[in-house]
Amino acid sequence: MSITVIYGGTRPDGNTELLTERVVRGFAGVDRIVLKEYTVQPIEDLRHTEQGFQDVGDDYNALIDRVLAADTVIFATPVYWYGMSGHMKNFIDRWSQTLRDDQRPHFRESMKSKTAYVIAVGGDDPQLKGLPLIQQFQHIFGFFGTKFGGYILGEGNRPGTVIHDTPSIKLADELRDRLIRQVQE
Repeated sequence: MSITVIYGGTRPDGNTELLTERVVRGFAGVDRIVLKEYTVQPIEDLRHTEQGFQDVGDDYNALIDRVLAADTVIFATPVYWYGMSGHMKNFIDRWSQTLRDDQRPHFRESMKSKTAYVIAVGGDDPQLKGLPLIQQFQHIFGFFGTKFGGYILGEGNRPGTVIHDTPSIKLADELRDRLIRQVQE
């Protein structure tokens, strides 16, 4: 089983990253995509134009190819204003382009073969106020037929405070154990 983690945060060693790394620690070959380290242009919706989408010369195509190579994808984002980070949303918006990309004609089928998880951390009652973010991901995964393996909504505001969120730490450990069992099967 191959795992790709897509990090949408902007803070080095932020709470979302700390919780996610607890899940994937010890796994060999985890591909970590830190979106803030790449250039991903916003989508220009050209679906209904004669020329269609054009390559914009950024890092997006290389990143989506890394996602397509994985069996398991973990979407890790802080809860920013009750939704996913701008980096994450921008990346996912570009999937509309990939759906029409002649170089990736089996994008939808490939996404159907994956299991996806969401790990998000916020500071304002995230177990409740983060639920719309989880629903948004569920709709995205449902569109593609991607298996939704579950989610963790952690609580943390200041750097490092998620480690005090005992329920989320327990869920991270349980998810790690589940992934280990899947690797062993």
